[in-house]
Order: sequence, then C-alpha cells, then structure tokens
Amino acid sequence: MSIPWIPKPTRYMFFTGKGGVGKTSLACATAVALADCGKRVLLISTDPASNVQHVFQTEISETVPTAIAAVAGLSAINIRPQAAAEAYRQRAIAPMRGVLPEEAIKSMIEELSGSCTTEIAAFDQFTGLLTDPATATNFDHILFDTAPTGHTLRLLSLPSAWTDFFDGNKHGASCMGPVSALQSQRRQYAEAVAALHDSAHTTLILVSRPDRLALAEADRTSGDLASLGMTNQRLVINGVFHATHTHDPLAVAMDRRCREALSKMPQNLGKLPQAKVPLRTFNLVGVAALRAIVGSGDTAPTESGQLLEMPEYDNLATLVDQIEAAGHGAVLVLGKGGVGKTTIAAAIAVTLADRGHSVHLTTTDPAAHIEQTVNDSGRQLTLSRIDPEKETARYREMVMALRGKDLDAQGKALLEEDLRSPCTEEVAVFHAFSQRLDEAEGKFVIIDTAPTGHSLLLLDATGSYHRDVMRNLTGKAQMQVNTALMKLQNPQYTRTVLVTLPETTPILEASELQEDLRRAGVTPFAWVINSSLLAARPRDTLLVARANAEVDKLAMVAKRTERVAVIPWLAQEPVGLNGLRQLCGAGTTGPPATQYAGVQ
Repeated sequence: MSIPWIPKPTRYMFFTGKGGVGKTSLACATAVALADCGKRVLLISTDPASNVQHVFQTEISETVPTAIAAVAGLSAINIRPQAAAEAYRQRAIAPMRGVLPEEAIKSMIEELSGSCTTEIAAFDQFTGLLTDPATATNFDHILFDTAPTGHTLRLLSLPSAWTDFFDGNKHGASCMGPVSALQSQRRQYAEAVAALHDSAHTTLILVSRPDRLALAEADRTSGDLASLGMTNQRLVINGVFHATHTHDPLAVAMDRRCREALSKMPQNLGKLPQAKVPLRTFNLVGVAALRAIVGSGDTAPTESGQLLEMPEYDNLATLVDQIEAAGHGAVLVLGKGGVGKTTIAAAIAVTLADRGHSVHLTTTDPAAHIEQTVNDSGRQLTLSRIDPEKETARYREMVMALRGKDLDAQGKALLEEDLRSPCTEEVAVFHAFSQRLDEAEGKFVIIDTAPTGHSLLLLDATGSYHRDVMRNLTGKAQMQVNTALMKLQNPQYTRTVLVTLPETTPILEASELQEDLRRAGVTPFAWVINSSLLAARPRDTLLVARANAEVDKLAMVAKRTERVAVIPWLAQEPVGLNGLRQLCGAGTTGPPATQYAGVQ
C-alpha cells in the first residue's frame, strides 16, 4: 500500500505544524497504514495535550507501549509531562533516601516541583525513546505526533540546547537542581541530535491547512527546522475543499479561500515535496475513518440529508457585554491549537476598545499572529507579544543586575552559567505573564495563550511560584500578598474563556483543560464554539453532512458549562478591525479603537 503523503517512509517521522491542522489524524493514519502493511510501528505523542487516545478510542500508557487492539503491529505511548515529571523526581531523589535527613528530601521534592522539571522530564523521556536500543529492536517505524509548532521547536531544539549548556557549564552550576540528574545521560542526548539530523532515517512532515496563516507558519517552521539541521522535510496540506454546490455562497467562499491560500503559498515552502488530503464528511476518529483516508477501508457515509435546525445559543457580543460589566480585568483565552484563540481574543479586545475602554491585547503563544489578525495600523489598540527569546534576555539582564552586583568574579561566572540553562526561558515567560496580569488592575488585559499543553506548563509555573512565595511568608504577610495564581483564581479579576470547535476531540480536550483549571482553583467563565457550519447554514452536500454532525457536539458543550457563545463559519476571513467586528456583530463600521501601539 502506498501512503499518498509519505511515499518513502523513513524509520523516524515527526508530524508538526500549527494547532488544529490535523497532525494527529495524519500521524495516526500513517501508523495504521504502515501496520496494515505488516510493519511494527510505535506512535509516540509528545503533545502535552495529546488526543491520540481519543482518535484510537483506547486508553494509552504514559510510560510503556500500549498495543492498539484494532490494528495488529501498532503500539502507542502518550508522553504526559506531569507523569514524566513525577517519575523523574522519584528517580532523582531515590539515591538520597536514607542518606539525607527527611527535611532535606522534602526540600529536594519542592525544588523539583516546578515547570522546569516538567519540561526536563518530558525531554528526557523523548530522547530516551528516540535512542532506546529495545525500541530500535522491537519496531520498524517510530512516529512522533508532536505538539503545535512553538512547543515542538522548543522540544527539538532542547537536545542541542542542553548539550551546549553542559559544554559551557565549567563550574557545575544548575538552574534549580533538576539539571544535575541529566549530566549522566549526555551520550543519550548526543545520539538524539545525531538521529534528528540523519536525513536517511528521519523525515519531518509539515502539516498545514489550505489557509494563509497556517501556510505562513509552516514556512517559518521549515526554516527553523533547517537551521536546527533537520532538512528532510515534506509538506502535507490537509482538508482541501472543492465546492460541488456552486449556488452555496458558503461553499464558494470556502473553495475560493482555499485556492487563494494555495496560489500564494510562500516560495520556499512550495519547493518542498508535497501532497494534498481532501476534506471529508466525517471526523477522523476510529480506525475505520483512519483507514478511509488512505484508501484502505470503507469511507464513512456521505448522505447529508436535510440541514438540521440550529439550537439557540448566545453570540460573542453577549459574552463581551458580561465581561465589560466589571470595567477592567484580565481575560485568559485558552484552548487546543487551531481553534481560533487568537482571533477570539482579538475580537474581544477590539470590541472593548471600541466601547471606550483601555485595552492591552497580548499573547504567550510563540506561534501567534496577533499583528496579522488585527491588521490595521490606522486604529488605536495596544498589542504585545511575550517573546520567549526576548523575555529570556531581559530576565537574564534583570537577575544579573539584582543578584550579580554584590558578587565577586567567580560568583558572577556561576550565575551567568546558571542563567544560560534552557530552564531560564520558562521562568522568564512566567515573569512576563505575571507583569501582564498586574496591568489588569486598571484596564482590560486580553491574554491569548499558547495551545493547551504549553499553557498548562505556564500555569504550573504560576502555581510553583505561588507555593514558593507562601512558604516564605507567615501570618499577616500572607494575607497581604496577591500572587499571579490568586489573580487567576479570582473570578472578579480574571475571566477564563475556553475556545473550541464543534468537533469531538477539541471539545474533549477543552473539557480536560476545564478540569485541570478547576483543580488549580480556576473556574472557567465561558466557552466559545468557533467556526460552526451549522450556524452558517450551508447547502453544499459535504458541508451539510459536517454541519449536521455538529448538533450532538453543541449539546456536549452545553452540558459542561452554563455560558456558551457560538460563532458561525464566516465567508470572509476575520482579519483586521472590521473583520474582527463581524464576530461581535458590529458589521464593518464602528468607532475607532482606543489606542494602537503596534506589537511591542
């Protein structure tokens, strides 16, 4: 059997791209196709918010390969950062038990409880699987279903980053303690780097939608991967749509946007070997659906029937009314990659600014496009980006100025080494995030977050900082402190909005995120269901079939929250201030926004 998007499968294959483009679906379909050909296949998810188990409808282990019962020869592992971190903590602390006093052990556990340890643990497990001799013996192909682009680039750059840190670490400094346990595995990381750079054995599959922003991000990712020495790349354009009902304005608009995006594909991206996968009437959940897209199984039914009625839900304008009532505060927009978080965050910000409020729209997503989304420098709105590289440089300068001023030459050298650790980035991003939250005391701060897994790591850093602060305060001092976590937990200060699509996997992932937030003491304010075909009322046969499938999905969301807003799929892409106003029903006119300061 030939797999259309990978005619010559290599031993290692990484699927990466912007959130929501179908990385998991194509990785799973490729794994099934290879297994059906008699190959022994291991599928590894490195996404902190993986949905592989939803696709296969099977509980998948976080540590050892789980056999997929419906596919002979296929196994999967779901790397969960929190579980990896706990195993890493136990491994690091085990040699000290019975040697050090109990208080010292407790101190080590606290030191190893932050997001830095979580990242190191996931990285350690990733490189271990990449270089494990047993894995090489037991499997013919190893596929990695990775997190959305920003997180993936971070993961793929870490083997070299840690190697560089160790090479330059002359004094044995470490950022928080967890790094010390990595020293003994330097050979493993060197082998991982070699495997990633070997074009004969490793292929990077860039997955995109036929969408302007997704293709632009795939182009940037291609360049970033090439700079890391990973040059064997292929492009797969997923969800290509051709209208069959030429009298349906929605179908014609979708077809036009698809063709325009492909015709204007970035030049370097267009030079890559590529394949196109058509949009289907069905969601890619279950083995039968996965086999269908490579032509090795029955296609799901295509009858669309009569377009069903649209249940009544709020619109985004009603949600903004409720947010506006407080007069100021933070709005944290969260969700799976590709569901439209940036667009929703920008629409909320523009609407509040139009109503005369001071608004700051910021993003923690390394791959966000707020400047393209709010594409109108003639209006006034304050934008900023929490850029990991810039924030890390600022943080290092700040720490050296505060802590290094009283140190001697050797002490400064140790501190500089410590701050070169890749862990510093997580701390720096959290520091910038906390500063943005503080601004909401006197204005609206709309925070567009990175995809789910990366956002959870940020929240983990927030909780770690809170615990560290409270541990060092007592009595009245504790009553007076107001940490970032406290602000997130205060529903009068921060309103958390979960964005999803009317599809099973994004809804289930948003549900899991909601439970994670609640365990952290954060109660979600509302859900937004974006790009609803049912609300857009199509007539094209394929689109009607997909629209009717949304009815059950809308009901799933209604059971999980009291406040739901639904946004229809729009014929015109919501870009620029006028495009964003469409989402809140403001049409193409409106008063000027309060201030546009460009991207900081």
